[in-house]
Amino acid sequence: MVKHMSFHSVFAEDIDRLICEKRALGYKYEKAASLLKRFDDYVCVNATTESVLKKELVLGWTERTSWESRSTQQGRIAVMRGLAKYMNRLGKEAYIYPGRSDSVERYTYKPYIFSELEIAAIFEASDDYTISDRSPYRHLIIPLIIRMLYCCGLRVSEATGLTIADVDLNEGILHIRGTKFNKERLVPMSDNLVHRCRDYSRRLLLGGDCCDPFFPSPLGGHYDSNTVYKHFRKLLWKAGISHTGKGPRLHDLRHTFAVHCLKKWVIDGRDLTNCLPYLSRYLGHEDLRGTQHYLRLTADIYPSILQRVEESYSWMVPEVMTSEAH
Repeated sequence: MVKHMSFHSVFAEDIDRLICEKRALGYKYEKAASLLKRFDDYVCVNATTESVLKKELVLGWTERTSWESRSTQQGRIAVMRGLAKYMNRLGKEAYIYPGRSDSVERYTYKPYIFSELEIAAIFEASDDYTISDRSPYRHLIIPLIIRMLYCCGLRVSEATGLTIADVDLNEGILHIRGTKFNKERLVPMSDNLVHRCRDYSRRLLLGGDCCDPFFPSPLGGHYDSNTVYKHFRKLLWKAGISHTGKGPRLHDLRHTFAVHCLKKWVIDGRDLTNCLPYLSRYLGHEDLRGTQHYLRLTADIYPSILQRVEESYSWMVPEVMTSEAH
């Protein structure tokens, strides 16, 4: 359910209509709306009464504070650029923050890419998970979720949000709904994963309604994503993989899937120009930029295929920004 917000500054009407427009186009626009609410409060506090989005006002609100990261600041800048462009379309005077100043690297976190041996060790540790009295199906749920995250490149919320109807055991396809970019997609599974899903369903879900969670919580409802993360940390320990509070993260299984997929395609001599759009669609990316980033990671992590990538697809590989190189 979308939280209702009230705006009270001289830009209240423009902000409200921008949010309505975005949501009418299918965007959730929740985080951006929260940032616009903060801007609205800022305008009120500074007693701005002129309904012109001036440069001084934009720069004042988007100035980076001492406690925030650069990516957080860039989020505020992007929202202000969106508001200014909307106002310009209506013929109103509004300062647009220069695009070149908004070129911070999208991937400030460098993903941890697991090796094939590490993935095998994680699978083995998950298969050996102990039975719990408090969570009697945990030893069945955790191994399958972990495999889905890696084998299908899912986000953890996409896996935990699955219903019984979303998992087509006949065709071997996952129906992913409520995604990051609010776009549904169909994700084919490997034969081995389909077999595991069928076995899991027979042992746990017989008689369940189609709207019931595919991964049920012992407390009712869907299995919690944070719970999966906590168990993943334990699995890393059991698998002998060093980790800290900064990573590896559960989301790195998705990154690893993409990199391993691209590595195989390069080695097999596949035409990445044709393959990348399919991977982008499979992962649920909004555009090809996120998928192309994995091509850079693949080349960096596997020097043996670096030359092949640079010879044939250098034009597709994004430039390495300073923040990405560390």
